[in-house]
Order: sequence, then structure tokens, then C-alpha cells
Amino acid sequence: MKSIYVTFILLFGTMAQGSTFQQPLAGEVFSQVDEPELYCLAMNIYHEARADHIAGQYAVADVVLNRVQDTRYPNTICEVVKQGPVRESWKTRQYPDLDDSKRIYNPVRHKCQFSWWCDGRSDSTHDLDSWMRAQEISQRLVYLGKYRGITEGSTHYHATYVSPRWISDLDQVGRIGQHIFYRWP
Repeated sequence: MKSIYVTFILLFGTMAQGSTFQQPLAGEVFSQVDEPELYCLAMNIYHEARADHIAGQYAVADVVLNRVQDTRYPNTICEVVKQGPVRESWKTRQYPDLDDSKRIYNPVRHKCQFSWWCDGRSDSTHDLDSWMRAQEISQRLVYLGKYRGITEGSTHYHATYVSPRWISDLDQVGRIGQHIFYRWP
């Protein structure tokens, strides 16, 4: 598969002391991003923010890239998007001698970092305009650094209509569109 070397350009200032978010100078970080990684980012934008305005969609994508750079989270876009506990499928669990490479694992419902990944619903993209926009945003953010840093290092967000338990552990950065963004203190 064709790999593309990408420069992530960061546009924001230094984070709070003690953070593990590694903030490079503009043009300093190089990462290998391939088409499946862009697809994962676009799917996350589509499912988490397709009804939001363009800045809100860039912000949701920015959080994923912030997590990739933060040592507390996985190192690739797809691993970040799909992060959460998994359970072996009943289809393979019934065969104790089955090779591990052939076992099927599914995310535990409602326990993922991004709710759409394990909500039990179809992940199909039905709104073609929103899907095309999500793909464009993922490419512009990764390839051009467009609006990179819009969330000022945020690693978490939630929709404005919910109040998760974890918000007391993080510092609120602000609201962009239909989401409120947070980062580690």
C-alpha cells in the first residue's frame, strides 16, 4: 500500500507543564500516514460531527491527531479511533483449538473512546455530501495541517447535551460547534 510522509504543522503555543503531549515546532514532526489511516479519521469525523459546522468537524479530527501524539494513547489514527475493550465473538470462542490469528474480536458496546465505533449500529455512510466533506477534512488536516491545533491540545470532547463523569479530571478548553473540548491539566 502506498505510504505518504506527512508533516503535521502545529499552530498553537506550549501546553501546561507536565503534559505528555509532545508539541513540536511547525514542520518538525513527520509521520507515515496511509489511506486506511485517512479512512479511519474520515469515518470518525463523519460519525461524530457530520451535523456540525466545518470548524467543529476539524476540531473533532484535531483531537484524534492530538491523541496520536500523546503517549497515553495509541500511536496510529485507526488505533485511537478504535480504542476500547474487546470481547471474542461467540463464532470463534466455541473453538478452543482455533489459531489466535483466526479469532474474531468485537468492541464492547458503549465502552469505546468514540461512541459510534461500538454503539451496535451500522457504520455505513449514507449521507454522501457529509462523507465527501469528512474525507476532504481528513486530507487537508493531515496533508496540509489546515486548522491543526484548533483545539489547543485537547484530547477529549463531548457533545453539548451530555455531561460525562470524566470532565472533572480535565481542563476545559472551550466549545467549538456542538462539542466541548478538554485537555489534561
